[in-house]
Amino acid sequence: MSNQHYNFLQRLIRLGCRQHFTALAIAYALTGVATALPAKAQERGDDGGVEEVVVQATRSGRRAEEEAIRVELIGQDELKEKLEEQNGNISMLLNETAGLRMQVTSPSLGAANIRVQGLRGRYTQLLADGLPLYGGQTSSLGLLQIPPSDLGQVEIIKGAASALYGPSALGGVINLVSRRPGTEPQGEVVVNATSRDGQDLTAYAASPLSENWGVSLMGGLNRQSRQDLDHDGWVDIPGYQRWTLRPRAFWSGENGATTFVTFGAMHENRSGGTLPGYAVPDGAPFKETQHTNRLDGGLVTTVPISEVGTLEVRASGMAQDSRHYFGSVPEDDHRNTAFIETTFASRKDHGTNWLGGVAFQRDGFHSNAFPAFNYTYSDPGVFGQVEQDVLSDLTLEGSARLDVHNKFGTRFSPRLSMLYHPGPWSLRASFGGGFYAPTPFVEEIEAAGLLRLEPLRGLKAETAQTGSVDGGYTEGPFDAHVTVFASKIKDAARLIDTSAQSVQLINVPGASRTWGTELLLKYRLDQLTITGSYVHVDATEPNAPGPGRRAVPLTPRDTAGVTAMWEEHDTGKIGVEAFYTGPQELENNPYRSQGRPYVLLGLMGELIVGKAHLFINCENLLDVRQTKYDPLVLPRRAADGRWAVDEWAPLDGRVINGGVRFLFGKE
Repeated sequence: MSNQHYNFLQRLIRLGCRQHFTALAIAYALTGVATALPAKAQERGDDGGVEEVVVQATRSGRRAEEEAIRVELIGQDELKEKLEEQNGNISMLLNETAGLRMQVTSPSLGAANIRVQGLRGRYTQLLADGLPLYGGQTSSLGLLQIPPSDLGQVEIIKGAASALYGPSALGGVINLVSRRPGTEPQGEVVVNATSRDGQDLTAYAASPLSENWGVSLMGGLNRQSRQDLDHDGWVDIPGYQRWTLRPRAFWSGENGATTFVTFGAMHENRSGGTLPGYAVPDGAPFKETQHTNRLDGGLVTTVPISEVGTLEVRASGMAQDSRHYFGSVPEDDHRNTAFIETTFASRKDHGTNWLGGVAFQRDGFHSNAFPAFNYTYSDPGVFGQVEQDVLSDLTLEGSARLDVHNKFGTRFSPRLSMLYHPGPWSLRASFGGGFYAPTPFVEEIEAAGLLRLEPLRGLKAETAQTGSVDGGYTEGPFDAHVTVFASKIKDAARLIDTSAQSVQLINVPGASRTWGTELLLKYRLDQLTITGSYVHVDATEPNAPGPGRRAVPLTPRDTAGVTAMWEEHDTGKIGVEAFYTGPQELENNPYRSQGRPYVLLGLMGELIVGKAHLFINCENLLDVRQTKYDPLVLPRRAADGRWAVDEWAPLDGRVINGGVRFLFGKE
């Protein structure tokens, strides 16, 4: 071992021995100067220079800093870091991004969705390379079944994006962009284990086959044993066994034509509920399991047409079979999505860039046990977008989409955006509208099943208007952003109790209103990078039934985060992080009406020895755990069928994971 490695290891050991004191001291020192984390629009190349990143989610083909719509990027550096912190899925990656919050919808099974700027998770469209490979409305387990091993970047659009992506993007879009093969073969294998008896093994390989062809392959095996940390017989950490496989192929022609093909397969068994020999308060055991099989495939091809523009075709399909048990009641269901889209984008000419397209998406659900809730949504649409560089530092953009939904009729979704970018300063404003086609699968039904839901009657589409103004400054090592956002959703669908054992899904009269601010900061000083975030959200909705308004449950008014990372190239890195979550209103919780504020502290270290990256990661050092304050199990079963209260704080407590990432070929 070299002296350089030895000194680094000594620092890591000393820091680890004093982890609680050091974490607290650094977090306290940094909170005075750090307020946020912007996802940079640039990545450092192998030569130490800066590579410009082109955003895919906006379809314009512009660099991130030229986009009129604010797009936050999670680049390769941060993806590699999160790969070591949580190798099995992308939930931590998204949850630690300012303005996003992972909300657990089923504590027993661990199911979760992503809320964007206070809006409920069903309004967020999850895409892979611009394709709905995980369905039109991604199931609440979808985020937990996507490994980050083969991601190249993540693009996040906050606010209504229906103007380009239709009814599933009412609250925003998260686009997962795959890694592309380089000019030489490369690959990695990650082996990981946790202190909660979880293990992960993932592998990624990519190689050029010729000047025109390249391929990649990602596979993973993940498992977790069931854990009952408070010894009450109810599972706090669900058990699962999962395998995933995803091959991809890439082709590029000499004239600029490209084709991308992807396939995916996933199988998972997940279990929660009561442990053997235990029962819920009614005296009977309660089984919660879900077995899932998913297949998907997609195609993206682009063809330049002379000097006029570029024709692009996207197509995908997804089929998912699930078998659930909520107690003794089995629910077998099948979900499918079919999608095709054709767009034509002009060559940029005299500061003008435009595109137009047609799209068709079909989403279906079929239940053997509850056929009354079967649906098939068909949504053909046409859309367009125009960008105009009015001045050298002023860009205006307008986009709009017309959908002809087979259930909810013809809908118009506009969006207007502006970018003013003088020197290191930037000012963006964006306002848009859209609609959402409601399904039975609100958060409570995802957690409890369809047994107690009354047949749907007379549901209307949910509609929204969103807007944001963002100011930014980027100069040298300093990057800062301040955003003010607001949204209004009319006819929001919500469950109401109709008896002690039944619920109904209705459109609540009035509007749900959300406004807030985000403060973001990043500063790099030699090997040290400091980032932070502060988000304030004020979200209210009408009471139902009854007059007046209430705070939207499970939406903290204040959250903040700060991280510090010291990294030495080819040697390793040490990082510390602190995240604050303020009080949040709770619903149908007999133990408390408001969640306690809490702070999560984390510490990670990596040592590079040749092609091996040895890592250790400590999450939730203060061991914050919801069941330390209150029971998780309800004294009696809720009207919707749930036996557990909502998760408002971590259930897994302190978790330490460690492993090794082996690299092959060129990184």
